[in-house]
Amino acid sequence: MSSGGGFAVGVTVVPVDPVPSRWELLDPDPAPVGEPLSAWLPARRSASDAAVLLGQIVAAESQLAALRVELVVDLASARPAPVDPLPGGHGAGATGPAGVSEFVPDELAAVQNSSRAAAVTLLEHADLLTTVLPGTFGELRLGRLDWPRARAIATEVAATGRDTDPAVIAAAEAAVLPRALELGVGKLREAVRAELVARDAAAADRRRAQRQRNADVTVRPVGDGMSELRVLLPHPEARGCRDTADRHARAAKDAGDLRPIGMLRTGAVADLILRPWQEQPSVTAQLTVVAPLDALTPDRFLASGAPLPAAFSPPATSAPAAPGPIGEVDGEPVTAGHLRELLTRLDALGVQAPAAGTLEIAITDHTGALLALTGRTELERLARQGGSLGLPGAVDRYRPSAAHFRFTRARDRTCRHPGCTVRAGWADLDHVVPHADGGETDCANLCCLCRHHHRLKTHAPGWTHTMSDDGVLTVITPSGVTRISRPPGYRVLVEPPQPPPPPAHDPPPF
Repeated sequence: MSSGGGFAVGVTVVPVDPVPSRWELLDPDPAPVGEPLSAWLPARRSASDAAVLLGQIVAAESQLAALRVELVVDLASARPAPVDPLPGGHGAGATGPAGVSEFVPDELAAVQNSSRAAAVTLLEHADLLTTVLPGTFGELRLGRLDWPRARAIATEVAATGRDTDPAVIAAAEAAVLPRALELGVGKLREAVRAELVARDAAAADRRRAQRQRNADVTVRPVGDGMSELRVLLPHPEARGCRDTADRHARAAKDAGDLRPIGMLRTGAVADLILRPWQEQPSVTAQLTVVAPLDALTPDRFLASGAPLPAAFSPPATSAPAAPGPIGEVDGEPVTAGHLRELLTRLDALGVQAPAAGTLEIAITDHTGALLALTGRTELERLARQGGSLGLPGAVDRYRPSAAHFRFTRARDRTCRHPGCTVRAGWADLDHVVPHADGGETDCANLCCLCRHHHRLKTHAPGWTHTMSDDGVLTVITPSGVTRISRPPGYRVLVEPPQPPPPPAHDPPPF
């Protein structure tokens, strides 16, 4: 492909040795480190050159997408499903092509550093493009059809289910492919859907009934304290719900409410669902307060120029200083005054256990690693009497103690498999080194894994899991890709701590 100006963008395949080494296969022709692609082009480019290059980039991206599809199929083909079903694998094969291991999406997600959901979708699209959509895949390989449109066709075909007659899919593809580039992605999806329904109305009715059975209500956080409430239900009911919320919002607007109409709609929906005018059953909640250990030391206040809090100052007395109660958190000394200061801060913030709930205080070090988990009652006892806090001790049995469950769930918060977001409350507590192989039932050998990833670690061949004492989990896939999962809040120190300043050249007295 040429832009007419002596430079172009394209995809080049470099042959390697018949039996290349692992490193040669990964990087047959390494480019200079840190050099952007634009450095290979003239510094001054006209608008015409830029337009031609952009078109070439789209074609090159299409060819790369086709290559990625083939590589995904290669990876899946190398991971066949076991002949005997694995324990606990209820419906596990539904996330991938027939005959392929249920754990292929997890390996693909690790290779791409993506979510498992994205890997499942890519695997499904790759399977469809290489089996029942040969025309679409052929155009993609030649760079004549871009990836968003190829993906749109595959998405609509995937929605029809695996029981759709391949002849119906082939006819629908033949009808829409010649005009695919003339349609936007949304219109292309509508066209594919219409062709499939027109050729198999009975299958469309079955899919609609199945979608209704899959209806659900979900919540997706979007940041800044806001979340999306998603309700999947039949279209007439969805329109009816929206219209009802709109009527309530406009009635409030007519009555003089000055808030934006969208805010009034959401308020109407919340009121109609929550019914604040009715007595509701109590909800049990657990509140966890994270308290960095270095925030409980006098040096933090003195370094900032602030006066020392009274909790850190010894009482005025003429008697010789008597040893006061002192404790420690995972080896770090903490005085009773330090703990009283934490209690004072909690009181100042009005932090109390929620009604019908609990309050836990997570004490961390300067990296964010969890050192101890305690409650307010225990903290008050330590502030009076001294003592120590730390990790729950190991137990000589398979089942972890209640303290192990509390500490590990507070440290991990979610399933610890890289990229998984299943909450720790729904996860299993797993021995990283299996108990049967000598692994201790101890916090340094326990982590939260959702049931799927617990099964992966136990039954999938070729996976390796190791964890450091501070809870950093390292996972290596059968293909050798390494991913690291750190506990939430854990910070990697990119620079060593600053050394103390040199002594003054002219110390006092001057």
